[in-house]
Amino acid sequence: MSQVTCDLTVSLDGFVAGPNQRVEEPLGDGGELLHRWMFEEPEANAPEIEGILAAGAFIMGRNMFAGPGPAAWDTEWRGWWGEDPPYHAPVFVLTHHRREPLEMEGGTTFNFVTDGIESALMQAREAAGDKDVAIAGGAQTARQYLSAGLMDELRLHISPMVLGGGERLLDGVGDLQLEQTQVRATSLVTHVRYRVVH
Repeated sequence: MSQVTCDLTVSLDGFVAGPNQRVEEPLGDGGELLHRWMFEEPEANAPEIEGILAAGAFIMGRNMFAGPGPAAWDTEWRGWWGEDPPYHAPVFVLTHHRREPLEMEGGTTFNFVTDGIESALMQAREAAGDKDVAIAGGAQTARQYLSAGLMDELRLHISPMVLGGGERLLDGVGDLQLEQTQVRATSLVTHVRYRVVH
């Protein structure tokens, strides 16, 4: 049976984005540096990068698609990734703002879900078939799925840096029980896989 997974890069102090998130710096001050491992050591981290993109469908929060803020995005907005986003699968965006599906190149279609995390998961499972569903982020979306007991595996990519503030991953998730199943490291990151104990 397919699983619900989540890959997030975090700082040593537990942040997935730095302080002062804004349209110009959607990951906040210093947040881009969390992801150096993907771009500076792609070969050394190939299994993890491949794993991030292996899902049959993805779920992301509104901020991950359009940047911080509660307001509706510009109707011309097509995401951060250009015309060929890396997902190459259906993506379900949690939002309060209705929008028609947005078809991109390479097989990515952004679908906008206004009726909650369970609905998004149901639609993503249907779209993924026998492949996994990945919670792509951000922190708030991951926290909602963890708190609801709807995630099976949490894969943290720990960057050896301290952000000092921003969007913390595990605040308020309650009595979360994790079982470590794998650890691997390169010079820029430590990859830790956890099974979420339900």
